[in-house]
Amino acid sequence: MPKARVLLLGEIENPSARASWESLSSLAELSTSQSINRDEFFQECRSGTLDDVVAVYRTFSSFAVTGRWDEELFKELPSSLKFVCHNGAGYDQIDIAAATSHSIHVSNVPTAVDDATADTAVFLILSALRKYSSPIFALRRHEWRGVPPVPLGHDPEGKVLGILGMGGIGRNLKKKMEAFSMKVQYHNRNKLSDELSAGARYVEFEELLKTSDVLSLNLPLNANTRHIISTSQFALMKPGVVIVNTARGGVMDEAALVKALNDGTVTSVGLDVYEEEPEIHSGLVKNENVMLLPHLGTNTVETQTAMEQWNIDNVRTALEVGKLKSPVSEQADMPYN
Repeated sequence: MPKARVLLLGEIENPSARASWESLSSLAELSTSQSINRDEFFQECRSGTLDDVVAVYRTFSSFAVTGRWDEELFKELPSSLKFVCHNGAGYDQIDIAAATSHSIHVSNVPTAVDDATADTAVFLILSALRKYSSPIFALRRHEWRGVPPVPLGHDPEGKVLGILGMGGIGRNLKKKMEAFSMKVQYHNRNKLSDELSAGARYVEFEELLKTSDVLSLNLPLNANTRHIISTSQFALMKPGVVIVNTARGGVMDEAALVKALNDGTVTSVGLDVYEEEPEIHSGLVKNENVMLLPHLGTNTVETQTAMEQWNIDNVRTALEVGKLKSPVSEQADMPYN
């Protein structure tokens, strides 16, 4: 019987994680793809080159080669494939319903990203409240604080932070922003237990929009959450609200956000994610009240190492016992064959 194969799509950056990856060679043949675009990847699948691949380790950046893992792609994959191990917490690049229909199990790395992503949100909240983006532009133009000088910002103390999506990242952010004496409320699909909410007040979605001084988006992107923040939601918000997004760009309508910034509904914004990455709406780029980061939420040595090790553990568990360490929530009850 031929040895099972594992396919790596993307790169493993950390030396210790690379060593862990290489150690999987005792369990399976380790392979890489030679494709540079989606069409080539489909041809690679059709050629039989990837036959006997039972598990795939994929990175967020491998999207540039394969595109979205949708029904079209799943139909091209070798029949041997049983596991897709995604190195990220959010997995909107993968159509889970399509994966399930092809009896393919998908995993993610759900908690390894919490600290780093919440830290990024803290930076963006403080930067947006204090309106730091505009003087940074001015400094680079050799104008000191700007002409005219940047308006006064706001302190976080006593402000109401509304968290939309109170998962691991949202709860981590709550704890950190309470150190700045912010009052935290949240909205979730389901109200959390008192233990998990840890004193944060649960409110309905509309109340969250109407009463938050700062709104932090920390929810996954899916069909139900795409553009959950758009024109009608901006109309409900406090005048001068601050918005931060470290989740996925698609949860907020960028065109509507630009209009809300221009008419003063939103005073400042901190963004780490965008609808059409790496492209950014020109109205956001030009607006000096928008603090922009190029999707750096998990971009630390410690977090990337933890993510890579976690994802390798998913591959290892799949090979050794035929199960995943951290299956995505939609497949929590999906039986293993």
